[in-house]
Amino acid sequence: MKHLLPYLLLILLICSCKSKKNYSSKKKETPPIEVNTTSKPSKAAEAIVKTAKQFNGTRYKYGGTTKRGMDCSGLVYTAFTDNDISIPRTTRDLSSYGNWVDLKDITVGDLVFFATRKNSRKVNHVGIVTHVRAGHVEFIHASTSKGVIISSLAEKYWYFAYVQARRVL
Repeated sequence: MKHLLPYLLLILLICSCKSKKNYSSKKKETPPIEVNTTSKPSKAAEAIVKTAKQFNGTRYKYGGTTKRGMDCSGLVYTAFTDNDISIPRTTRDLSSYGNWVDLKDITVGDLVFFATRKNSRKVNHVGIVTHVRAGHVEFIHASTSKGVIISSLAEKYWYFAYVQARRVL
């Protein structure tokens, strides 16, 4: 038995020293987002963004529309209705509401839509554009993992999930 122990340890050591997968150190960067930064947001758009930002940090709750919890379309719905603008409640209905906007013409207050399910281009997430500057579009939305946060279209995940933008105002 004493003679088997060194052999077992040697076999265990060899088996545990498998080489790891090689990962490329090059990060895939998203191409710069070309946006028109000359358009100034309307007072209504600024008010909607201000209202939405009051919910920053609110936890995610499916179907929620309050500080106790909200989902992505609940955030959009609440921000608009608190400013006396009537819009549909669901992401699906919002995705065909208002006018389609080219990404380069996007401005504060526009809605951005995403398809976050794997192998699907069906819209299932929405946010409100909060800030537009050269190469960057920031938006507020309710993430299932982090709650209400501000993200950027320059982030690889959101860049590839982006489907369309719509203007309600």
